[in-house]
Parts: sequence; structure tokens; C-alpha cells
Amino acid sequence: MKSPRWMSYTLFAAAAYNALWGAWVGLFPKASFDLLNMPAPLYLPLWQSVGLMVGCYAIGYFIAAFDPYQNWALVLVGFIGKVLGPLGMIYAVSSQQLPLAFAWNNITNDVIWWIPFFLILRGAYQHHLGQKSPSDSK
Repeated sequence: MKSPRWMSYTLFAAAAYNALWGAWVGLFPKASFDLLNMPAPLYLPLWQSVGLMVGCYAIGYFIAAFDPYQNWALVLVGFIGKVLGPLGMIYAVSSQQLPLAFAWNNITNDVIWWIPFFLILRGAYQHHLGQKSPSDSK
């Protein structure tokens, strides 16, 4: 059984988004802060590194898009990152290390992907349960 097409389309969209966002932050690290009228951090290369990591996720999503059920682990790694990112932001905002406005990054980078990634992972889990041979149920 193949995965539904929407899963591949979602992962291709996530790959494109992450590649573009990662390149934007990597090439123009000050732009995010300018858009939010925030002073840029003293160490912009750290922010550029975030962009590079996000860009690396794009590679995983691109690979996973060809067979989401087989490449579920790549989706899981992304899903974990998309849950941990907002948790880190909650801490940074609550400890007044970042302004709340900066959390917009988490909406587009993380939160909007929670449901589709969860559904892909659930589908992969159900698919793999159905793939078990009779000897696996012992």
C-alpha cells in the first residue's frame, strides 16, 4: 500500500519552505530582525547556523517525500524538531530573552506542520502494523 499523495506533496512543500527559509536566514541573517524591528544579535553567525540546520531538514523532507511510509524516521526527526522549537521559544519569551514577536518564526517554521507530520507518522505506523507477517504476532 502506497501512502496518499497529499503526504508527498506536504513533504515536498516542507522541503521547499525549509530550503528557502534556510537560505534566506543564511544569506540575509539580519533581515528577520529588521522585519520585526528588533536589534540583531551580536553573533549573527549563530543565527545563520540555524538557517543552515533548517536547510538540512529540507534534504530529509525531500527524500521522505518519495516514500513517506518507508522514510518515516526522517519525518519523525523533523516532527521532534518542530515540537522542540516552540518549546524553546516559550522558554526564551517567558525568560525575556526574546520578544513575543519573534515567535512568528515558530508559527511558520513549526506549528503549521504539526498536524500533517503527525498524520504522516500515524499513517506510517498503521501501514507498518498492517505489514507484519503472522509470525510477528507471537
